[in-house]
Formats: sequence, structure tokens, C-alpha cells
Amino acid sequence: MKLIVTILTLGQLLMAATLSHIDLNTTKIPLILEEDKRLPLINLQLIFRVSGSIEDSDKPGLAKLSAALLNEGTATHGSTKFAEILAADAIHLSAHAGTETFVIELSALKEKKEKALMRLAELLLDPNLTPTALQSVKVKVLGRLKSKQDDFDYIAQRNLKKILFANTPLANPADGTKESIEAISLEDVKNFLDTHLVLARTIVAYGGDVNESSAKEELPSVLKLLKKGSDATLPFYEANDNEEKLIEHKETQQAYIYFGSPFHMRYDDAELYKAKVAAFILGSGGFGSRLMEEIRVKHGLAYSAYARIHINKSHTYFSGYMQTKLESQEEAWKLSKKIIEEFVANGATEEELKQTKRFLLGSEPLRNETMSQRLHKAFMEYYKGFPLGHSKEELKKIEALDLASLNAFIKKHKEIEKLSLSIVTK
Repeated sequence: MKLIVTILTLGQLLMAATLSHIDLNTTKIPLILEEDKRLPLINLQLIFRVSGSIEDSDKPGLAKLSAALLNEGTATHGSTKFAEILAADAIHLSAHAGTETFVIELSALKEKKEKALMRLAELLLDPNLTPTALQSVKVKVLGRLKSKQDDFDYIAQRNLKKILFANTPLANPADGTKESIEAISLEDVKNFLDTHLVLARTIVAYGGDVNESSAKEELPSVLKLLKKGSDATLPFYEANDNEEKLIEHKETQQAYIYFGSPFHMRYDDAELYKAKVAAFILGSGGFGSRLMEEIRVKHGLAYSAYARIHINKSHTYFSGYMQTKLESQEEAWKLSKKIIEEFVANGATEEELKQTKRFLLGSEPLRNETMSQRLHKAFMEYYKGFPLGHSKEELKKIEALDLASLNAFIKKHKEIEKLSLSIVTK
């Protein structure tokens, strides 16, 4: 009887994510709530659509630099003092920019929730947008960029994006370049934040020991500090299929090979679950995947071999990489291309499908252990236009997937054979 009571109590403490809206004047702001009362913690994310590096325009690195400047505290307190104030109450407050979104994240103990929301309001009202703070951030960013001159994985991956998405914002490095960072002014940052951190682009994700009624009482006082602003349509960029090659020579002891091609599928495609299974079998499943088994295990041509399908709202593509000995790079690349072509032509085997199902279904609990994982999953479901709980339905489809259907799907995607190549070698 005691065991039954415990299980019921845990069920009450952990609830599925819900979707509602916060009404603020004439603006309805989506609220994704993940209630989890097992620990007295809160996690709040203000997520701004169409506000990541895809919006950098002719100033690569602007979104990330703007986020870094928000992490410099307030103009009143400065970076160090504001960090000390946060640390005194164990409050975490940070900003970061991705490709499509800009996020301000706040986490704290529930008993410090009022103070945490107050600190967030202070940051929104009085960000440290000063010449001194900008210069400090630029020094840090330029230092990281300098260190990446010897990061050959970074270089090869960046060059692949240049090929696949030439003449689009995705071809620019999200971190920027030395020249672009030096050229960004304080006015550029102010304009970026003023345009993008607005109510019209806001999605709120709120998790932990919280509930919908309290969220709708507490959050408007913070949200009203944002301008209404205007929303924007996220562009979509196709990866090109020109099968180009870009080789960069460095003083390296091994070759870094990155390859990529178009993948004709959008983020809301009903067959997306099949793409996940196919990608896992071909190259994203680590040891046991087709590429790793053939290239490393059987032929010993690479230290690692990996491939995956990227499904974003703004772009989709197929990519992979290998690290090989210098003398093996040509053979390894030719074998990789052959493996991919054979996979498209012949598909997966029954055993590969069985093992993939076993892993994807069996490891699902590990992807839902923490509140932040569940909150992120719920956000992504909403962001991509699916109902909350869609990922569970996807797992059911994976479980029911038969080999004939999977292989018919794989054969439809011959575009992944149109591979472009980026190599960093000696």
C-alpha cells in the first residue's frame, strides 16, 4: 500500500507540459508550462523567434555578440557586481543566441523566485550597453576566434556551410569574423536588441515548481517591459546540390573531412520519424551504424565516422564527417560516398531496424530525466507546429515502422548522394 501511495504522489508531482497564453494588452504570448514539484526550483526562458544569427544581415556575429553583452550585467551595477548579486541568491541569469532564436534564461530556487524575476526585470530595463562593456566582450570574442584558427573541425564545418548555403546568412559564421566583430558598434547592438527582443516574437517556457495561475500573475510584470514590436517570417534556405569541393591546407597530422548535401524534407513533414530512423542506421548511431562499421571497424580508415540529418525550420540538410590519416583521406572519402549510395539504393536491413528501434525506444526515458529536457522538448513541439506530446506519438510510429516502408522512404531521398566536400588537410 505504501508503494502505491508513493507512485501516486510522484505522478502528482510530475505533470505533462501544457500550452496556454498570457494576455498582455492586445498581444497573446504563448506560455509552455512544465510542472515538476519534485524539487523546489524554477526555470524560465524568454525565447524570441526569428532573432538568432540568421538575422545578422551583413554583420556576422551580431546576434551572439548582443547576447554576450546582455551577460555583462546592468549599467547600474556593472558586470562583476551584478554577478555577485545573482550569486548571493544562487540565481542563474544568462542570454544566448542560436541560429533561429534568441533566449534569455532564468533559474533559481523557488523561495528566491521573486528576487529572480526582479533581477530579470533589472536586466531588461538597464542592460549594460556601454562602450566599456562592448569592448570587454569584443576582446573575449576575438580571443575565442583566434583560438579557432587551429580548430580544424570548426574550420572544415564552417567551410561546408559556405558551400551548402552560399549567398545566404547560413554561410556566415555565427560567431562572426575578426573583421565583422571589430566593425560592430554599440548602436548596432542596441538596434538588434530593440528590434528582436519584443513581445510579438516572444514565447515563454516556464518549468519547475510552478503552476499556470501563478505564472500568469507573475510574468506580466516582466513581459510588459518589452516593446510590442513586430513579428517576422523565418526564411527557408535550400542546401545546394552542386557537389563542390573546398580544401584548406593547415599544419595538421590528420585530415578532417566534412561532407554534406541537400535533404528534401521540411520540419513539419509527417515522415520525419522515418528520417530519424534512417539517419541513425546510416551514421548517427555511433558504433553499429553503417558508416562507423564499414569505415572504422572493417577498414580502419578513420578514427571516427558520423552522419546525421539536420531538420530546422530555416534549413534542412544531410552532413557527415570523418577524421583520417593523411594518407587515407582519399580512400576513406570514396568509401563513404559508396556506402551512402548503396544505402540509398538498397536501404537498411531487418536487423539494423530492429537494433535502432531497441535503442531509440529504450533510451527515451534518458532524454526526459530532467525538467529542462522536458521543457525543451515541449518548446520544440510547439515551435515546429505540433501539439504537445507529439514526440510520444512519433515513438509509436517508430515502433510500428516496417522495413519495406523505411526502405521506400530511403530510396526517395537520392538527393543525399549529391555530396559537397570540405577538407582540412596538410
